[in-house]
Amino acid sequence: MSTENTQVVRRWFEEVWNQGNLDAIDELFAADGIARGLGEAGRDVIGPDAFKPFVQRLRSAFPDLHITVDETIEQGDRVAARFSAVMTHTGDALGFPATGRQVQVQGITFSQITNGQIVDGWNNWDIYGMMLQLGANPAPAQAKLLDE
Repeated sequence: MSTENTQVVRRWFEEVWNQGNLDAIDELFAADGIARGLGEAGRDVIGPDAFKPFVQRLRSAFPDLHITVDETIEQGDRVAARFSAVMTHTGDALGFPATGRQVQVQGITFSQITNGQIVDGWNNWDIYGMMLQLGANPAPAQAKLLDE
């Protein structure tokens, strides 16, 4: 049975990522919330206003993005979620034009929840594996996240 904090994380994946609901970011991500592991060169993304463009860029490149939360573990105010994503690269992103290829990636996130909002999130997903599926084999210095 999911508890309240796990439900926040599940809503985050469903409403923000699967539905592209940017208003849900304001509701579920604290004004000073930190998303780690998503910005260029490991830079943190802080607050809803900085996070929304990241979601928009990813969803414009992969408009059919669908994330399934495969497993969650909750301990106190922290929730670990293992997820799988399927998406088709139909828009320009990651430093190269759309390929039309469908990719599958896995990832994990650890979130700290306070008062029904994510205040800290550590994110790790297989961007290199995704790029290989898209036909790219970038050198580490050439790999770009979704900041450009």
